[in-house]
Amino acid sequence: MLSRLACSFHGCPETFKSQRGRTKHIHTYHSSVDAIPNPTAADSNPHSDSDPQEFNFNSNHDLINDNYFNNPNSQPEGHSNGRQSQYIPHPHLRGDPCDLKGNPLPPNAPKPARYVGPQDSWAPFGDQAEYLLADFLFCKEEMSAPNIDFLMELWAFKAAKYEEDSPFKSHRDVYATIDVIRAGDVPWQCFSVAPQHNLDSDVPWWQQTEYQVWYQDPDAVIQAMLANPDFAGQFDYSPYVHYDQSGKHRWKDFMSGNYAWRKSDTIYENDPSTEGSMYVGIILGSDKTTVSVATGHVEYHPLYLSIGNPHNCVRRAHHNAVTPIGFLAIPKADRKYNNDVQFRTFKRQLYHSSLAAIFKSLQGPMTKPIVCRCPDGHFRRVIYNLAAFIADYPEQVMLSGIVQNWCAKCTVLPEDLDGSTAECQSQDYTDVLVETFNLDVLWDQYGIDDDIVPFTNDFPRADIHEMLLPDLLHQVIKGCFKDHLVTWMGECLKEVHGEARANDIIDDIDHRIAATPSFPGLCRFPEGRCFKQWTGDDSKALMKVYIPAIVEYVSPQLVECLSAFLNFCYLVRRSELGEDSLAKIKQALQHFHEAREIFCDSGVRPNDFALPCQHSMVHYIHLIQEFGAPNGLCSSITESRHITAVKKSWYAADNQRLDKLAAAHVDFVARGLLPASHAPPPRCSVDVTMGEGIKNDAPDIERVQGSVILARTPQRGYPRTLETLAVHLQQPNLPLLARDDVSGTHGMHREVIRCTPLWCRKHARYDCVFVVEDQEKAGMRGMIIRRVKLLFSFVFHSVTYSCALIDRFSRMGRGPDSLTGMWKVKPEVSGQRGTRVQSVKHVDTILRSAHLIPVFGSGPLPDGFHFTYSLDVFNSYYVNKFADHHSHEIVF
Repeated sequence: MLSRLACSFHGCPETFKSQRGRTKHIHTYHSSVDAIPNPTAADSNPHSDSDPQEFNFNSNHDLINDNYFNNPNSQPEGHSNGRQSQYIPHPHLRGDPCDLKGNPLPPNAPKPARYVGPQDSWAPFGDQAEYLLADFLFCKEEMSAPNIDFLMELWAFKAAKYEEDSPFKSHRDVYATIDVIRAGDVPWQCFSVAPQHNLDSDVPWWQQTEYQVWYQDPDAVIQAMLANPDFAGQFDYSPYVHYDQSGKHRWKDFMSGNYAWRKSDTIYENDPSTEGSMYVGIILGSDKTTVSVATGHVEYHPLYLSIGNPHNCVRRAHHNAVTPIGFLAIPKADRKYNNDVQFRTFKRQLYHSSLAAIFKSLQGPMTKPIVCRCPDGHFRRVIYNLAAFIADYPEQVMLSGIVQNWCAKCTVLPEDLDGSTAECQSQDYTDVLVETFNLDVLWDQYGIDDDIVPFTNDFPRADIHEMLLPDLLHQVIKGCFKDHLVTWMGECLKEVHGEARANDIIDDIDHRIAATPSFPGLCRFPEGRCFKQWTGDDSKALMKVYIPAIVEYVSPQLVECLSAFLNFCYLVRRSELGEDSLAKIKQALQHFHEAREIFCDSGVRPNDFALPCQHSMVHYIHLIQEFGAPNGLCSSITESRHITAVKKSWYAADNQRLDKLAAAHVDFVARGLLPASHAPPPRCSVDVTMGEGIKNDAPDIERVQGSVILARTPQRGYPRTLETLAVHLQQPNLPLLARDDVSGTHGMHREVIRCTPLWCRKHARYDCVFVVEDQEKAGMRGMIIRRVKLLFSFVFHSVTYSCALIDRFSRMGRGPDSLTGMWKVKPEVSGQRGTRVQSVKHVDTILRSAHLIPVFGSGPLPDGFHFTYSLDVFNSYYVNKFADHHSHEIVF
């Protein structure tokens, strides 16, 4: 049953389907003077004495918005109340529960007991305090061994007065206790790659060296992941196809992709005895990284493993869904071997032979199902498949055995990488070419290095070309945006204006970036983009504020190019995509390809755009259909794991202890000994009823509920009546504006909207917000921009009304700016002095934070201009739809 909006007036029982219906009701039946108290006419109000109004200025200057999108402006693609969406599971690899011997269970069979022994045991720790202390010292504080020893000595000295013992004697006692944990106990192993026998004495030393490879048994790691109760409720037991309410295909998590469904078909067709088994797609990732501390070996090559069954949100949050399982050897050589063909071939062969050796234990479960426990507590017959590999372009070259500057996904020639596509690369295609042509032809005409045999050749159904995933971080964000577009823009300025003037312009662009107003979660650049080393986070943050800073300094076509690229980037980064999204992605990519010709015309790219990073964008639509949303399978996930796996913990024992403590935490939560700190997010848009392979849900929009509240503690020093508050704020119309307030229920995820004259004890901060004006109009046509200047509440008839005093902005034009793709707004002013027009709104009408960036115009900013003035002094502003992915979805 759909939730309805209640009338906000005390004692009124009416409910409504939409905000428009409630607004009409309020204007019709609650517009009299005594409906909302008029503080300026207390004598005429019969309730003024018996029910005094109590006013509260909000203390922490925070408005807490604790909902998820519940607004037609943000409704899913193809939303239609006339039909239900469908989740159709695979007909054969369904993930049916079974017993320990693999025999199918009857429907509604009880789950087997997960734990043996006392349910309240903290073993191997003595009690909760010991576990929390060990977790604090090793995981959270990462305390050094000498400091742990000193702390335990102090503790023992204090405890001796009460004839007690300290929890641990020393750091060795802490480590030994963690090592006894059985959960997550997958030991690290090592194998050596020895040099060939009977090598000549003049063979390079790197060929005579013995290399060590550390790894964990991937089969044991996968079984530990499958048994993790932390994944319950966020785990797919079967590939599925999702159709929305309008019958259009949608893709989200890995198991919604065509790849998992197609491989499940192949598994069943080759072996019908796999009927009812659970498909487990293995996701790998590797990325060489540098560490400046520890053993002196500054380079590490970690190997990561995940599985496709946990939802993307779990993988992004890690939750033990992505784990390091190996550290590959990195051959070193003198500089004279940097371009040596033999050395390059040796490195590739060592790389692939190491991967094949690490994953050898998976060969059996790839052909015959094995019985494993799953997050819901049931056992299932499980069959593995090498499904995907997360890698940047250099790693893709090494994995697929292609020549540099060729595409690992299709057979297009290097000179045609500027937007063309060709037939898909495949291992079968490569094998035929290798049997037909010699090495020179393969290298020059087909981009194949026949000295390399990919490790996937040792495993059934695995094709490395098919497995390679889109890489948002390195291909799109770092590659296309940072390395190409931002660099080319600077070169364009130099071509047009000369180097001296171009440097002045770039300096002012940096000043504009530094003048960008604050926004929740937005990284600020106090010096613009004047930093030597860009991280992925730097690139992501700069993308959000870059376009308004360059307008008027670069040609309109260049601005259009950046806008089209950012649209593509934000679309492919969405957590769920449908057929309509794919059409928008195609349109944005086509627009980008057309607009980027400005770089050819200006002489910056006189020849072409045959660049692997930009070419990769043409494959994104197909890869979304194959593997689901790219943001759940991006190299940013493995790169962020570098911090714990390598840069903070470079020993195998440390990684194993981290895994054990994390597994122990999950174990204690599952037994109710600890509170669940990572509970699955509520899926309140879905009513799940399983039957005939279809999962039905009610329409998303009306079911989600939430609240918008002021911060709890009142601010000191503010008046407690509207009349005196009006005088204090120099806003004489405040009592009248409060009378005109009309409330409504909208919202999103939790965020804080700040309104304070002194933020961080430095300067004022008054955030901007989206206010829903008409729910029946989509995007910005149904919303208005307001700036919150005061948050306050009052009590009337025992009902608290939470309100906001706001500066008003009006839309400029009937649609987005044709150049930037962003809406423009301007402050509403009155009188010759240009006083900002204000009004009062109930906080329930606020949808979420909005980010405005000034329309800077053609001139430079004054020296020393501070970003806190930006929302006060400009005549017009862009509504920044690139502030975050929520803004991009609702601002159109």
